[in-house]
Amino acid sequence: MSFLNSIFGSSENTESQKSNVNWTELTDIVQLSEVTAISNEKPVVIFKHSTRCSISRMALKQFEREYDLNDSVAAYFLDLIAHRDISNEIASRFNVYHESPQLILIRDGKAVYDVSHSDIDAVALKEKI
Repeated sequence: MSFLNSIFGSSENTESQKSNVNWTELTDIVQLSEVTAISNEKPVVIFKHSTRCSISRMALKQFEREYDLNDSVAAYFLDLIAHRDISNEIASRFNVYHESPQLILIRDGKAVYDVSHSDIDAVALKEKI
């Protein structure tokens, strides 16, 4: 069972519930240096998710269903309830206003695109890559 299924308490493992995203979990502020370094080679996406918010859960599920950028983008997932310190550092380091849910695209060490709530869209992200 994936860590996202454990977050949402899914007891079924149907094809429609599988994530299309190969997430790397953000659990340590030190990983933000890794994000910056990788973003110099290929774009990085950070999805900031509140595990207490149904809107965030819906945005995440919709994004995961539409996502098809695994080879061209490094994807990071942040449970901001568990790691608010990392969320705060993302806002500071990449000069973005904190929102939840939030999708941030990092390229060459800078946030070049960020959206939240219903504006989170994998198809729109693909156009920005």
